[in-house]
Order: sequence, then structure tokens, then C-alpha cells
Amino acid sequence: MRLPDLEVFPADVTLRQYHSQLAMNQAGVAANRCSPRTQAALAFYLALAVSGAIVCLGADQRLPQVRETPRPNLSLRNEAQHAIDKGVTWLEQHQDAKGFWSTPDHPALTALALVALQGEPTGRHRVFDNQATRRGYEFLLSCVKPDGSITGKGELPNYNTAVSMLALLAANRPEYKPVILKARRFIIGLQNDFGEAGKVDDVFDGGIGYGNNYPHSDMGNTLFALEALYYSKQLVADQNLSEAKDLNWPAVIQFIQNCQNLPSYNAQKWASEDPDNKGGFVYYPGHSMAGETNLPSGRVALRSYGSISYAGLLSYIYADLRREDPRVTAVFDWLQRHYTLDENPGLGPQGLFYYFHTMTKALTLYGADSLELKDGQKVNWREALTLRLLNLQQKDGSWANENGRWWEKDPALVTAYGLICLDMLHPRL
Repeated sequence: MRLPDLEVFPADVTLRQYHSQLAMNQAGVAANRCSPRTQAALAFYLALAVSGAIVCLGADQRLPQVRETPRPNLSLRNEAQHAIDKGVTWLEQHQDAKGFWSTPDHPALTALALVALQGEPTGRHRVFDNQATRRGYEFLLSCVKPDGSITGKGELPNYNTAVSMLALLAANRPEYKPVILKARRFIIGLQNDFGEAGKVDDVFDGGIGYGNNYPHSDMGNTLFALEALYYSKQLVADQNLSEAKDLNWPAVIQFIQNCQNLPSYNAQKWASEDPDNKGGFVYYPGHSMAGETNLPSGRVALRSYGSISYAGLLSYIYADLRREDPRVTAVFDWLQRHYTLDENPGLGPQGLFYYFHTMTKALTLYGADSLELKDGQKVNWREALTLRLLNLQQKDGSWANENGRWWEKDPALVTAYGLICLDMLHPRL
């Protein structure tokens, strides 16, 4: 089945309806036989793994009409499937007998591997008679704590819980629903509110951090939390939990823009109009992993960088900002100007595969079929990234970064990143 390309919004279809219908069509399930819970889970799977078709921002945006892709690159799609098969085989061969990948201390690593397996285009690993899938979920459930968190030794509770939620959602099993809802409540409880309660009076208010390593918010952890909450919100609606606690969303948006190099929305002294940085993101207010830059005016600004700028774009999407919002257009413009697959812009090889991972998700959900570069050239980023991933794959089917920053020498983590990218790229090649 060839996925349709997307173009113009009809006036009578909402994003949530389109997600559900697309999911049912892809799964071969008739609408009148599919519960809202199943629709939501299937829609999540498509959004994460094969959602080249999702092109808009915000839950109330209108959806495009469809047209067939005129020239699918079947050769490259077949090569991508071959790479996926090799990567999946590597994961199956390197799973611990207890069900985890890499380490039992951080279930997020196992969860990422499970998301990669669930998104595999043929669907072979979405059935629970697959040993690797079954053992992986058994391990993940063994990490569920009474407070709703999903952790190993209790470290990095937001990161581990949020990513584990994505794997549980992708499984589409009703028995996981109570676990997901409790984990959702746990993550909501991590939202930071410094100073006066209920008032956004601190630059870190509204965001989420690791949960126990340091007291303040950062863009990476905020993204993990928003993604898990975004894809699980339909479960709350299905339960009719209208009184359930939710995030303070205006505070979330305030925190996100507090991390953006955009002085028209961010009054902090480090925010810059400098063309090299304007619109991009830093890790948290006052700190960039890419360091500082001295401007001609004598001011010191923080440098924007690639992976966290894609995280910023994704966070705005999950917060339901519209495509035409100036904050959204500013970060997208920065990303187009700094597009490269040779490095993580601003950080070189550090976090390269996380950069690919956030790029694939963000550009897919934003709906960018091509990017217009500084010189006016247009690039088919899906084909280019697929080729890059094919060339970086090891002979044994794994991926790993020669630079070890952010655990990227770990082949289990990086192979999961590579597979999730290809799972999403494959249907739109």
C-alpha cells in the first residue's frame, strides 16, 4: 500500500478525525468496529512510525486532501527496508535474557528499542508471539513503580517514564491503559513552578527537568514529557476524566519560548537577533550546549544548535501552536538555514543520532516535504537522511556514534534511533 501525499485542507475534517481514519485504513479496521482507544493507539503508531502523512500543527488544524505521490523512490524504499531488517535482527540478537537492552537501570533504552520494533513497516513485531517484543514489554512492566513512574534505580524519572509511555502506547494493549494513565499523572506532577504558586514568575516555570538530578527545567526533558502527554491525551478523553489534572499549558509555552533565541518573545539578555542564532534554541534559559558567541555590539549571546532546535519545534507542535505562529516560523527558518546531515549544527558529532531522531519527527509532523536552503536550493530531506543512515549503518546492522556524548557510543540506543528514523521515512520514500 502506498501512502498518499498531502496537500490542501478540507473544511470538514479535524486532525484527530484524520489520525483515526488514517490509522484504521492502514490497519484494515472498519470505523464502526474500532473503539476510540484503539483509534488513538493506532493513530499514535502512525504518527510515530509511518506518519509521513501528518502535516499540520495543532489539534484543531484542518487536514489536507490527498494525492498520490507521482514518483515514489521504490529502490531507496527497498534499501531502507533492508537496513531496517538488519537493524531489527541486531536488536533481537543483543537483547538480554531478562528482556532489556543495554542496561536495566534505564528502561527508556528498552522502550526506544520497542518503539523501533513496533514501527517496523512490515508489522512483524507488533504481535506478542514475537519473543523479543514480549520479553521487552515484560521487563518494562517490571519497572513500574507505585507512584506511577517507570524507572530502574529511580534515576532520571521523567526521561525513563516518558519514553516508556511511548512504547506502552505503541503496543495498543488495553491492559496497559491504567499504567499509562498513572505514568501520565506522575509526569504532570513534575512540572516546575518556582516562586509564587500558580504564577509564571521564573524563567524555569512551566518546564520539566530530569526529576531528581537538578531542580530546574530543560528543553530535552520537557520535550520527552510533552510527547508522552500528547500521544496519551486521547486515553484521558476516552475515560471521560474531565477533572484530571493537566499541565499548566500557558506556562509550558512560556518556558519553551524562554529557551528560544527570539527577543520579540524572550526578554532575557542572552536572546539574540543575530542571524546565526535568531529563532533557534538553547538547552535551558541561560545555558547552551553549544556555548556562547560575542556579537559585534559587544553583547554575549548563547548559540542556538540543531538537535535542541528541532526539540523546540516539536515542543511547539505538541503544545498546539499553529504553523503560522511567529515562534514556529522562526525556529523552522533557523532549521532550514542550518540544515546539514554532516553534523549536529553547533555541536559537530555530539548527539548526531539524537539530532537525526528529532529532525525526523519534527519535519514529519510539521509537514515539510522539502527544505529550502540558504542558497535557494531545495532538498528532499527524507531521501537525503535515508541515504545518510544507510551509509552510517555497520555491517552487523547496528548504528553507533564514534563520539560518546549523551550515550551515543551505545549501539542499542543508537540503533533504536536509526530504526525509528527509517520506520518513519520508509513509507514516504
